[in-house]
Amino acid sequence: MNASRYGRKSVADKLFLFGELTLLCLSSWIAILIHNTSHVVVSAEASLINISVFAATVMLCALSVGLYDHKLREGHKGVVKRVIITQVFSTIILQFIVFQVFPSVYISALYLLCASVIAAISVSLFRAFCQMHDINRISRRRILILGAGKRASIIERRMRRNVDRRDFEILGYVPIEGDEEASIQQNRQISLDYSNNLFKFVMENKIDQLVIACDERRNKLPVEDLFKCKTRGVDIIEILDFIENETGQIAVNLIYPSWIIHSNGLTSNRRFRTSLGYVLNVVLAVMLLLFTWPIMLITALLIYLEDGRKTSAPVFYKQLRVGIDGSPFYILKFRSMKTDAEKDGAQWASKNDNRVTKVGHYIRRYRIDELPQLFNVLKGEMGFVGPRPERPEFVVELAKNIPYYNNRHNVKPGLTGWAQLKYPYGATAEDAQEKLKFDLYYIKHRSLILDLVILIRTVEVVLFGRGR
Repeated sequence: MNASRYGRKSVADKLFLFGELTLLCLSSWIAILIHNTSHVVVSAEASLINISVFAATVMLCALSVGLYDHKLREGHKGVVKRVIITQVFSTIILQFIVFQVFPSVYISALYLLCASVIAAISVSLFRAFCQMHDINRISRRRILILGAGKRASIIERRMRRNVDRRDFEILGYVPIEGDEEASIQQNRQISLDYSNNLFKFVMENKIDQLVIACDERRNKLPVEDLFKCKTRGVDIIEILDFIENETGQIAVNLIYPSWIIHSNGLTSNRRFRTSLGYVLNVVLAVMLLLFTWPIMLITALLIYLEDGRKTSAPVFYKQLRVGIDGSPFYILKFRSMKTDAEKDGAQWASKNDNRVTKVGHYIRRYRIDELPQLFNVLKGEMGFVGPRPERPEFVVELAKNIPYYNNRHNVKPGLTGWAQLKYPYGATAEDAQEKLKFDLYYIKHRSLILDLVILIRTVEVVLFGRGR
């Protein structure tokens, strides 16, 4: 359990992915058979290539719209909507990019249409079947929480929804001597002589994992029984690591200094942080500028026509932000608010802020206002992925009230980040603390693969207007 839950796949997850991959391959194969009935027969080699390319492209697009989000909170209608969007995206990518670059693998428009329709129907039905029959139950872990006080109640609060517990079942909470009074319901508590009978109880109830969540551990835990459980294959995990694995965040309110020192991760790969990271970011920025310059040009024109022509208000907006190691820099954005938006001083932006202009409403919704930050990336002040940079005025206050807040400045700020994927729109100090939990998780697990996953899934943030 040292590895992150977000980096592991349960048996159910593997079966689900294999099933969906099989359906996509079958959809492509059936579409090829349909094509062969009225066109030139496609060779076996070309068929295999197309089946592989189609399946890989669809699964990549599915990842980008959140269909492989472990905690996706969507009903069947919402899932079907995302499946259709996935097929539209994959069709566009295959028809106008992949098959244009590799024309030798192109079959026909009929093939692509049939494959996409069959895939959309079969995947939607497959996901409905998995949801109806709860496929995750085949590998769901049985968990016992040692503790029923203040720390244990955090698990109860944060994992109260079914989707939060899709991979495990909490058998109950064992009160431990020294626990503070908390809100764990009496019927969720297990009366157990844990000092003498913990091992027996764990074996009899087939417990897979013990979570240490008591408020006072010194001389309170049955070390001998825990050791026996460990030797029998029962996983024993701290509450901090449990929350990190299951939620993709680090509970800053539970952190203690020794955990930071001894915890895996939180080390900086200097090559990734400097030279290699900068080169990759510059290449991505140049590529994105080549695709988005028409959008940026139209946006600048619309802002100018709305109020810039009459008032000479600027199209762009520069604002001081805090970067890596606390160094200040000016972030560049398209202006989305009125020019007197901060006449009363620095303010948090809210979801339905009346300071936002008409054009600003749309460019903020689809993140178009962030595109000029590509020049911040080229200057090396930002990366594509990282914690969003905050204003110095807010940083000073947040650092006073939120423990470990300044640790988010240990990496370069980004255009998008883990917190933007995992947390809805937030504009308060409380939201900042919640986002910090995700930022610290990102800093701890930072890697090229995680950055790529975040970049791909940012499509979902833009499409469905999630966290900012």
